[in-house]
Amino acid sequence: MASKPLTIVIKLGTSSIVDENTHEPILSILTLIVETAAKLHRDGHNVVLVSSGAVGVGLRRMDIEERPKHLPRIQALAAVGQCRLMSLWDGLFSHLRLPVAQILLTRNDIADRTQYLNAQNTFAQLFDMGVIPIVNENDTLAVSEIKFGDNDTLSAITAAMVKADYLFLMTDVDCLYTANPRHNPDAKPIEVVTDISSLEADVSSAGSSLGTGGMSTKIVAAKLGTSAGVTTIITKSSKPGNVHEIVRYLQQTEQLDLGSEESSGSPDLPTPPPLHTRFIPSETPIQSRSFWLLHGLKPRGTLYIDHGAYSALQKKAGLLPAGVIGVDGHFGQQEAVRLVVVEKISPDALNGEFLHHGQEPKEVGRALVNYGSSEIIRIKGQRSTHIQSLLGYADSEYVALRENISFTQNNDSPRH
Repeated sequence: MASKPLTIVIKLGTSSIVDENTHEPILSILTLIVETAAKLHRDGHNVVLVSSGAVGVGLRRMDIEERPKHLPRIQALAAVGQCRLMSLWDGLFSHLRLPVAQILLTRNDIADRTQYLNAQNTFAQLFDMGVIPIVNENDTLAVSEIKFGDNDTLSAITAAMVKADYLFLMTDVDCLYTANPRHNPDAKPIEVVTDISSLEADVSSAGSSLGTGGMSTKIVAAKLGTSAGVTTIITKSSKPGNVHEIVRYLQQTEQLDLGSEESSGSPDLPTPPPLHTRFIPSETPIQSRSFWLLHGLKPRGTLYIDHGAYSALQKKAGLLPAGVIGVDGHFGQQEAVRLVVVEKISPDALNGEFLHHGQEPKEVGRALVNYGSSEIIRIKGQRSTHIQSLLGYADSEYVALRENISFTQNNDSPRH
């Protein structure tokens, strides 16, 4: 039985590919990564690399010892380093006659739904052409408002965008442990995580002086990836060959499971793979558009809604102004906002006062709004038939259409 083609995203942090002290590229690891990607490609799989390292390589190129704190200087170093980094990747892959493509992203690039779909189409076309896309955040242009925060998050969003089967987060340890194995000899490896919300692991690893991530950001990335149906795996960056072995093991295991349903024999078990942590994907993954609403857009404000509105939304109704209790932030039409469920209060209470009633509000999702914040403040709590008289126009009877609302997972019971 032939193995089915997979789409595999491999995320590499700066510390995986650039020496923390000398800032020189770690050629031994880079070469192994290229060989691993080539093996996966020969097996018929699509491979995407999410590669940090532009600033680190830029530091080496300009003979600067420490990462500066001034943003324009960091962005200038990223511009210098990105050229060198892609040249390095291109040179290594060219030895194996594999073409690569550079894709630089910020949140602004995928904030527009059309651009998000265009990015998906570009990835699909590159796969058809046998090209390996190499993705990085566009550090030359990105500011805090439009940054993904770290490449762990970017890799999870990329994995969801390309509908990946596996997302590998390469790090300096083999897997997650119940405690820090460097300090606690009783630390136990966590090999499979079926429910991230109940995870009990040591995530105190803070990342390198060159990078921005740590183990906690990988947990966040795993939550994003698994919510989109992507099996997410943490494994050791200094042993890139683990990726190929783990993929083969999981494929063989899947084939055995299928075969056991068809025969009563006891087939040979595959050789156990190297140590890793595997996060099992959600059985009800978020669809592409919902994932984009939740994670592709940066929320510009918050709408506080009552429990009646929340119940109606779960029954596929749109968000009516009558269900909106309060507004926070300044935003325009068709911008993303958080949806937070709170207790309903008297109409003459000050906007925001419900936050001080002793109950912690709960964010339940995101929405693209039909009206800006100043308009919603004027129509909140009112019937839709009053929008025309209150605003002088009525673009929609809904503050947000149901198709433009997406709920986070595990939010069926907002805190009362």
